[in-house]
Amino acid sequence: MEQRKLGKFTVSAIGLGCMGLSQAYGVQDEEASIRTLHRAVELGVTFFDTAEVYGPHRNERLLGRALKPHRDRLVIATKFGFTYNPARRDFGEITGTDGSPANARRVAEASLKRLDTDVIDLYYLHRADPAVPIEETVGAMADLVAEGKVRAIGLSEVSADTLRRAHAVHPITALQSEYSLWTRDVETNGVLAACRDLGVSFVPFSPLGRGFLTGQVTMGEGDFRESLPRFQPKNAEANRKLVAVIEQIATAKGATAAQVALAWVLAQGADIIPIPGAKKIPHLEQNVAAAGVTLDQADLALLDQTFAPEHVAGGRYPEQFEAMAQR
Repeated sequence: MEQRKLGKFTVSAIGLGCMGLSQAYGVQDEEASIRTLHRAVELGVTFFDTAEVYGPHRNERLLGRALKPHRDRLVIATKFGFTYNPARRDFGEITGTDGSPANARRVAEASLKRLDTDVIDLYYLHRADPAVPIEETVGAMADLVAEGKVRAIGLSEVSADTLRRAHAVHPITALQSEYSLWTRDVETNGVLAACRDLGVSFVPFSPLGRGFLTGQVTMGEGDFRESLPRFQPKNAEANRKLVAVIEQIATAKGATAAQVALAWVLAQGADIIPIPGAKKIPHLEQNVAAAGVTLDQADLALLDQTFAPEHVAGGRYPEQFEAMAQR
């Protein structure tokens, strides 16, 4: 697979977002998840994304168990910064944010144990905490780098101003935010431009629109997407018409809609490293193969026009989570 630069790391152009292996998208099967993780390594995926809150804790333990034999050639990212009810296994467990220096250290120490590793490659602040200046949070993360417990630090879902303030304290390696054909806020709010000004890699999560852009989305019991505005029946019906354009391009290229949607993200710049999720091996293999799909200028122009923000029905999050993003 094509390789891309992520700060001082070189990683696969497509990483793997691992949240769905432990929560949110229906029933989980740990042994099947381990097989998926092993297959990802076989396919050349070297960038894996997890977080304290995924599971919670179970996802980090899963990666620690599955990836330990390959640890020296992988980049594993994890995140801290949410407060949550650890007894719950869905997004209802999130109660707020905690970007305090004490929490940054506490979670890092715990994540090292759960991941069964000596160092965290990339340690993200999952959401900025309005009660703690970003300079204090990043200062604590920088201390962890100085101590050799973390190799590089990142931010998730912050504004361009917050990124610049953070980067002035310690170099930020990556900024993670939702980005896909139907979520393009970072193009207009200055976030992507700030990343490029500062030399910060951009890591899109949900580059397949939480599966909707594949044209094959199905939701079972316990699927958190049922709560998302864009998946509500009326909005989903309108958005399905946009996905039909992806499918038309895919048919012409002998590809799948998922591959075209991912190819669009990859085409937005060599500093962009998407991390689509995949619970099933066929979906993983399909996503990885997207790195070989090329879109010409006519394809890109049609997709840009079709998915202009005003054409997308519904917001991306319920109000509680939307309020935590890009502040």
